Amino acid sequence: MTRRSLASLLTAAALFVTAPPAGATGAAGAAAWTTAARPVSDADDRASDLYDEGRAAIEEGRYDRAVDRFTRLIGLQTSLTDAALYWKAYSLSRLGQRADALTTLADLEKRFGTSRWIKDARALEVEIRQASGQAVSPDAQADDELKLLALRGIMESDPDRALTIINQMLAGGGSPKIKDRALFVLSQSSSPRAREIIAGVAKGSASPDLQLRAVKYLGIMGGRAGGDVLAEVYGTATDPAVKRAVIKSYMVSGDQDRILAIARTEKDEQLRGEAVRQLGVMGAQTQLEALYRTESSPEVKKKILQGLFVGGDTGALTALARTEKDPDLRTRAIRNLGLMGSRTTATLLEIYRGNRTPEVRKAVVDALFVQDNAAALVDLARAEQDPDMKKAIVSKLSLMHSKTATDYLLELLK
Repeated sequence: MTRRSLASLLTAAALFVTAPPAGATGAAGAAAWTTAARPVSDADDRASDLYDEGRAAIEEGRYDRAVDRFTRLIGLQTSLTDAALYWKAYSLSRLGQRADALTTLADLEKRFGTSRWIKDARALEVEIRQASGQAVSPDAQADDELKLLALRGIMESDPDRALTIINQMLAGGGSPKIKDRALFVLSQSSSPRAREIIAGVAKGSASPDLQLRAVKYLGIMGGRAGGDVLAEVYGTATDPAVKRAVIKSYMVSGDQDRILAIARTEKDEQLRGEAVRQLGVMGAQTQLEALYRTESSPEVKKKILQGLFVGGDTGALTALARTEKDPDLRTRAIRNLGLMGSRTTATLLEIYRGNRTPEVRKAVVDALFVQDNAAALVDLARAEQDPDMKKAIVSKLSLMHSKTATDYLLELLK
């Protein structure tokens, strides 16, 4: 690490906590770590959102907000529940609510006795009990700023010694904020030792939370060496959250081949679905089409359909809307076509007129309704001979604020 960059890195680290990764460019990079660009929303995705929001709140000293986010996350009952219990207890302790914090830690140990968070939870319990009834002020983050300033001075005068101190910080009982910033500074260093420390954390040498963050930084750092470490982490990890983090990091680093390999070979359906989701963000349409043909899980196929939609692949969706045998998957393909706007109207009308299956026809009506395409719906209603289907179309038209729809409804009243 050069001296000229040390001060700026510490400043950047403070901003990085809440900003998108500087090394993650474009929509794909933003999608990995922000809520807005996520193309689908299931329980795991919502859990990830709440976790990120809660951790960001802790970094900002907004412990009330953190408690709220982690409480909601606990209610989802996902693979992040044990982590949420730990960070809720941590936030409660910073608010001076020691009894509630200890109760939450007891709940964690009772429900997740073998969790990787137990070691950190026991250390936190000791810290709380040693507080002797004195509440820890949220303003204690000022001490972290002093430590960071001291670290900056040591880095400028003796980078090798600074790396030793950072390594000790990561393994010690410091605040999450200073650990994360120290890890970020390491990620900006070209020093082999710095990368070795990050690799060790990513492999699980520190707390579970730091492991996830190290995995994220490896993705931002990119490069073959980082990709090799991530592959090793994925191959040895037993925690699905770590594996999901690795897949996201592959996306940020642009490692499409490794994500594709996971999508093809991973036994866990949810992880396979996560790999498919990231391929969609990366615009890997050809690969998604090939995966759809070999995938056996309907749930993963749904995510492939979503990926095709995100990538704007009207051709693949049209083919599936016409040929897919599974009714649910076929209607999803049709509805995704509807979400792609008026350019798919002709295709939707062709599907409607060429198919007598009520489920397919209703999916087309829904798709045209989503497009706010009153003219197409009126045309279908005028030609429709099936009373039930005509009622379904008119029902949609009755909800549309359109002169075309209103004029047709008035015709029916004459």
